[in-house]
Amino acid sequence: MIFADDAARNSSRELLRVENLAKRYDGETAIARVSFSIAAGEILGIVGPNGAGKTTLLEVLAGLLPAEQGVAFWCGEELPQQRRKEALFYLPDGIRPYQDRFAIDVMTFFARVYKRTEAQVAATIASVGLTPVLGKRVHALSKGFSRRLLLGLGLLTPHDVLVMDEPFDGFDIRQTRAIIDVIRQEAARGRTFILAIHQLADAERACDRFLLLAGGKVRGIGTLGELRAKTALAGGSLEEIFLALT
Repeated sequence: MIFADDAARNSSRELLRVENLAKRYDGETAIARVSFSIAAGEILGIVGPNGAGKTTLLEVLAGLLPAEQGVAFWCGEELPQQRRKEALFYLPDGIRPYQDRFAIDVMTFFARVYKRTEAQVAATIASVGLTPVLGKRVHALSKGFSRRLLLGLGLLTPHDVLVMDEPFDGFDIRQTRAIIDVIRQEAARGRTFILAIHQLADAERACDRFLLLAGGKVRGIGTLGELRAKTALAGGSLEEIFLALT
């Protein structure tokens, strides 16, 4: 397998493809035959309201949950569930890793694990805006700074694909814009992102393409332009498109 530290990335190549992923809980469908692909350096938004199946999809994709059906491919080769963590780094919603440790210690620990230099750590801390809270314990961080810490940890990993659940929850407008800028800069360098987002305006600003999910089913997929063409909503917002398709 090719990972971020192993070779130069080619933003035109298909990196990951999933076909017909399905998951049920107690006989109820959580996700139904979800298929999509993503290219290197792309930002894909999994968009939908709470309860749409976004988190389940991410957990199945990351290999944390078994699927009843479906297969994933990495650079054209099948990627079984037990090997997903080699390719994808998953940042869940609402977790605070190593809660009793100082934020700087957590960043330093990840840097040692992934053999990052002090310069790389310093650059990551600056890019995600963690400097003011490095001396605080993780449990004392605000929701927004907890999100920044998670993103910082993800950026320190060598994984080509970062999978993030609600990455902008807890940020105000300015903070959201700043984090979107960080993600887009990383994508421009070839990092690939799959973001589950329920705020459609944030998704529209952050993502290159969108997978619209409702009731566990894909209701549309494509760029904003492609979705506008599909719905005949020239100039329509992502919110208007989502309402039209669901």
